[in-house]
Amino acid sequence: MKLVLASTSPRRRELLARIGVTPARIASPDIDETPLPRELPRDYVARLAQGKALAVERAADEAVLAGDTTVAVGRRILEKPVDEADLRRMLSLLSGRRHHVWSGVCVVGVDNKPRLRVADTIVAFKVLSAAEIDWYVECGEGMGKAGGYAIQGRAESFVRFLSGSHSNVVGLPLFETRTLLTSAGIPLG
Repeated sequence: MKLVLASTSPRRRELLARIGVTPARIASPDIDETPLPRELPRDYVARLAQGKALAVERAADEAVLAGDTTVAVGRRILEKPVDEADLRRMLSLLSGRRHHVWSGVCVVGVDNKPRLRVADTIVAFKVLSAAEIDWYVECGEGMGKAGGYAIQGRAESFVRFLSGSHSNVVGLPLFETRTLLTSAGIPLG
């Protein structure tokens, strides 16, 4: 059985390599990622992960792995920042408070059965000064990242508390992913 990764994220490939998994191919699913009105963050990532997995065409001997990660402050979903002003707004919102990082992971095996798990990690940032926000915005690392930060980079120095899966915050919860791959019959290293 071959594994198709429904993501072009280099972080997800790196995380999969940590558990001995190398996808046979990469696919880029094309789905609308706009949150639905009143959609809760947990439901949002579950819907997107399953939607991405089901959107990828595959051969009879291929399984598909898809994931989606978002940052949420309460019910508010923080998507990827659209510009530097948006990134500053997100960092100001995260400053000094706890937030949730939600990831949905879906594996569709050769049996066509979608298997879905959702992971939740609580992260708390220190109170960020204007100079720290400027420093982070100027490095460019937060652009293109859910919630406007990458925990595997400079933003890790802002984290004063983390409860849950660190790999989830990077972009793919490895415990849940390994469990799903195993349940779908995909051999792991």
